[in-house]
Amino acid sequence: MMRVVVTMVISLAALAAADDPSASIPVRSDSPDVAAVRDAALSHVDAKSLRQFHDLLASEPHVAGTAGDAREIRRIELAFRGMGLETEVFEFWPLLAVPVSARVEIVGADGAAAPPASARRGVLPVIERNLAEDPAAAHPDLNWGWCAYGGSGEVEGEVVYANYGRAEDFAKLKEWGIDLTGRIVLARYGGNFRGFKERFAREAGAAGLLVYIDPADSGFTKGEIYPAGPWANESCIQRGSMLSLGYPGDPLTPGWTATKDAKRLSEAEVAFPKLPVQPIGYAAAGQIMSRMTGEPIRDESWRGGMQMEYRLTGGSACRVRMQVEQRREIKRTANVIARLRGSSGDGTTLIIGCHHDAWGFGAADPLAGTIVLMECARAFASAAASGQRPACDLLFCAWGAEEFGIIGSTEWVEANMSQLATARAYINLDMASMGMNLGVSASPSIRAAVAAASGIDAAKIGAPGGGSDHVGFLFHAGVPCASIGAGGAPGTAYHSNYDTTAWYRKSVGEDYASAVLVSKATVSVVALLSSSGSAWESAPDVVRVVLEDCGKLQRAGNETGTDAASASAARDPLAGARAAAAAQVAACFEGCQPSSGVDRQFLCAEGLPGRPWFKNLLYATNPDNSYQCGDLPGLRWAKTQAELDLAVEQLCAAAKGGGGRGPAGAVPTRNTQ
Repeated sequence: MMRVVVTMVISLAALAAADDPSASIPVRSDSPDVAAVRDAALSHVDAKSLRQFHDLLASEPHVAGTAGDAREIRRIELAFRGMGLETEVFEFWPLLAVPVSARVEIVGADGAAAPPASARRGVLPVIERNLAEDPAAAHPDLNWGWCAYGGSGEVEGEVVYANYGRAEDFAKLKEWGIDLTGRIVLARYGGNFRGFKERFAREAGAAGLLVYIDPADSGFTKGEIYPAGPWANESCIQRGSMLSLGYPGDPLTPGWTATKDAKRLSEAEVAFPKLPVQPIGYAAAGQIMSRMTGEPIRDESWRGGMQMEYRLTGGSACRVRMQVEQRREIKRTANVIARLRGSSGDGTTLIIGCHHDAWGFGAADPLAGTIVLMECARAFASAAASGQRPACDLLFCAWGAEEFGIIGSTEWVEANMSQLATARAYINLDMASMGMNLGVSASPSIRAAVAAASGIDAAKIGAPGGGSDHVGFLFHAGVPCASIGAGGAPGTAYHSNYDTTAWYRKSVGEDYASAVLVSKATVSVVALLSSSGSAWESAPDVVRVVLEDCGKLQRAGNETGTDAASASAARDPLAGARAAAAAQVAACFEGCQPSSGVDRQFLCAEGLPGRPWFKNLLYATNPDNSYQCGDLPGLRWAKTQAELDLAVEQLCAAAKGGGGRGPAGAVPTRNTQ
């Protein structure tokens, strides 16, 4: 998961703010039909209830596809039913990964194991140490550190340090003449999605990949480490998926639902990661780096927080042997969907969601958001029982297998495209209550409405990024999306065995004020977007954003006679062509007057050039960093002139089409395959 929020501190009182003067449409968050439902639901938000949900859902590890996951699904189902909501368990059968074994050791130049000291010094730890202060970290169902879908095998090689393992880092290593062929890359977390670290290392010829949390980013240089404080200690390990396919969801069913008997691609048809990958803590990384005798780093930005020399190469005396084994299995897991019927019966829905699966206990990721989902469901159900019911149906969705590749929500979107044609919006709550700095991101079409309801200046609200459950809704089905969350609490236990309620209460707090804050913000936004009497969708704002982005692309490509322009041209030979393409698109949009359902007007049945799963012509993730999102992706990330020409054709056809188009009537273009 990735939290995508714009940090903006506001008070609880601001949640009931009236008109936002910066909004471009007259959205009223205090109109009678909004205020009555909102205030009734707000009166039921309670810190004690949020804490109880947390104790319930963080009671055991629940990795997708395990027995703990099945029990978690049942807990959520019973909780929703206890609220009086219509509840469905949506089962699906994706291909998941299962860890089998892992071992990392430092070996000498001749391949012999390093001389053992008191505790076989050459073998490095691949699991967090147990803590008397947090007994949960010793739970028998917790696994050693692992990265799902990584390659299996045993490799040995000299170590090369690659900073964050970004494309630019590997480009620097190539520029410096450092050959990665047959070597093992050591890279720190951060800067990009972990799956791209594997892809870039593989493309550079590496034999294996070790990834670690550097103390400069999340460890002792930031503050006290766990359990004394909330920052990552020396054994903390970040788990995660290594998939970097051209689509989210089940790897074997791209574009269709992973039912039990679904037609599936063979594994040979899917570009799975190839390298053995092992995540480790910074104590283990330090054991390797302290033995490196090769070339020192040439760029000070590559230096981390460990008190030792950072070197690019290990030298012939510092070699690492790593053995990683995983298996892949089709496993059953599920989403839990709870419906609160609206009063209007107009057939529209507003969807609120967060995933429920985790790499361990998941107290922060995802449950800091899941408890908000559950509390909002309880608050609206209680308000409806007292006679205050929203106009449209509300769907409260707890998604499965998000951590493996945004699987559960994607499978549900692919199964419900016709229903999503009448969805008003999707609100994502992943890892939402992590401090008191409230922020939101939102699609341009609903940005003014979200600003009016939350009290946050619309100018401070950015677009949703990637890496969480809004991806299928926004990029595949064209449903406008918002992410709501609050950050600012110190420390991290991200994807580690320390992501427990004990860690959460040390970092974020015992009082659940953050969860109350986010719950109230979410209630306010839901009350407005689900109402019948207030405008909440702005087509002009979509056109404005498109024209602004076209202007940025034109300015970036039209710089001439400057060193910056020369550097830009070297990095992007299509910069000038992009600028010309952006001018063509801007001309098409100048007179564009899309109607309601504006987001669906820009769906394309064949998808983006070279990326058929991504149907939204206006927004998509960066193909080289799935955490990053951009406007006009066909223009921004076209790799050839032909792709650029096709992107212009698609955008102009959609802009001139007029009227909303649902998923079944997406803009037709020539085949992009």
